[in-house]
Amino acid sequence: MAAALPPTLKQINSYLKLAKEYDKRDPTVAYFCRMYAVHKGIKLDSKSPEAKKFLFGMMDNLENVKKELTGQGDESVTNDIVGQAHLENITVNLFTWADGEDRKANFNKNVVKAFYSSSLLYDVLTQFSELSEECSMQQRYAKWKATEIHKCLQRGETPVPGPAGSEFEGTEFGATTSGIGSMQLNDGSANTPYPPANMDQPGPSGYTPEPVPAPRKPSNQAPPPSSGYVAPAQASVENSHVDFQECSKLCKYAMSALDYEDVDTAVANLTKALNMLQNR
Repeated sequence: MAAALPPTLKQINSYLKLAKEYDKRDPTVAYFCRMYAVHKGIKLDSKSPEAKKFLFGMMDNLENVKKELTGQGDESVTNDIVGQAHLENITVNLFTWADGEDRKANFNKNVVKAFYSSSLLYDVLTQFSELSEECSMQQRYAKWKATEIHKCLQRGETPVPGPAGSEFEGTEFGATTSGIGSMQLNDGSANTPYPPANMDQPGPSGYTPEPVPAPRKPSNQAPPPSSGYVAPAQASVENSHVDFQECSKLCKYAMSALDYEDVDTAVANLTKALNMLQNR
């Protein structure tokens, strides 16, 4: 039987619930949710006996889960770049699914739950690094949409689909998502809906996905002599403009997308990486 959550750690309850939802669907995501909950819990209360016992118990469990996942060949829990790419892919896909359903005016509790869960997953992502401006905007939008649709459903009103414009831009967030995390989904399950792999939905206003440029055509350069030694390219000023870490991350994103047979996302990320290298 799991230990009861101490009152001083109640702020991590949403992340623990989310982890439970992902336990069977994606144990890696569940692992990161609990890891984030531990980090947040330590900041909330690392002194009381109840909190220390609870958090130490979670840490022991996480260590066992990490060993199990590593034994299964899961590189995500041992390589931060792979882990971040995997989690960000799951998060963005979930957000995009919810945004697409909202734009099609398919309003239900599953959409609310998806928006809300994606906003939590963006929090979980911060254990790797600070959110990008685009991800931060998506998180704020997800919180806002979850709250607005939830309120409309409670009042029996029809939500307004799609981007929110100035109304969203002026919204202040606090405990606005209270009550959403405990709602029951339409199908009676506890699971957050998972977006299909072939989706191609636009994002909300306030962020515009960067267009994927077409790969450059190879230049008509003469091939190197077959008999001679070809000197390696010297590090030039041009190469200094290449963000190799970003290219590597895009390739990791593509690999993560292929794990879910999301060909479009994989191609888009690989094309971005290739274009960055060709335009160095």
